[in-house]
Amino acid sequence: MKTPFRHHPAAFTLIELMAVITIIVILAGLVIGGMGYVNEKQASEKAKVQIALLSKALEEYKMDNGTYPPTGNSTNPTANTNLLFRALYFEGASDATGAKKIYLPELDPVNNKQGWTSGTGQAVTIVDPWGNQYRYRTAFSGAATPVANADTQNPDFDLWSMGKDGKTRAGRNDSPSHPDNRDDIRNF
Repeated sequence: MKTPFRHHPAAFTLIELMAVITIIVILAGLVIGGMGYVNEKQASEKAKVQIALLSKALEEYKMDNGTYPPTGNSTNPTANTNLLFRALYFEGASDATGAKKIYLPELDPVNNKQGWTSGTGQAVTIVDPWGNQYRYRTAFSGAATPVANADTQNPDFDLWSMGKDGKTRAGRNDSPSHPDNRDDIRNF
């Protein structure tokens, strides 16, 4: 039995190729859109973990020193992340043998693989996953005569990230639903 001979080679039609390409483009768009959402969710979860670790380190600092690291300028909580870095990593606290205690080893600016810090030397600051400095303020100033900070919402200290937009309004009377606060990640 003879097989019939074809006059043209078998191939896809133009319509079939366009349908396949359209499906691939739609799937690629869904994957890329989903990745953006996943990356934002991951950054948000990372900030929550970092705030929890910083809070734990602050509690250990208080157990050793009797107070939380002081804030230098309560009207500018961003400037306080350098003070926080110096207290928790750079200076630490000395034990009975004179050895320096590091409260949060992840803050090491040289071997830091997580992107926790920015800057060098004594100008290092602690940054969130979006590259903004964390905000920190204590309920009382570290002065010889402690002064209460009216904006502090926790009885001990406030620690927060401004989120992706880099904006915050974290005074006592500012609502979490304010447009600048919607993406903030806070310990209060």
